[in-house]
Amino acid sequence: MSKWGIEGLSQAVAQEVADGVAVIALNPGIIDTPMLRSCFGEGAAAHQDPKAWAESAVPMLLNFSANDNGASLSVS
Repeated sequence: MSKWGIEGLSQAVAQEVADGVAVIALNPGIIDTPMLRSCFGEGAAAHQDPKAWAESAVPMLLNFSANDNGASLSVS
């Protein structure tokens, strides 16, 4: 439910922003964090750590434009 809520809210806000601005719902996927480890233990190591995620996501983030307004995107 929460993912749908974020995507729906983002699409609604995207219709209200000024030209040249983009609102994008970005799903980061599963990231190896202390909270994930508290649930899955060492199994969390199968997922990217935050630094590796950022290194793969930043080039994508820097290429977003107003044309992406209202999109729901995933980084994996």
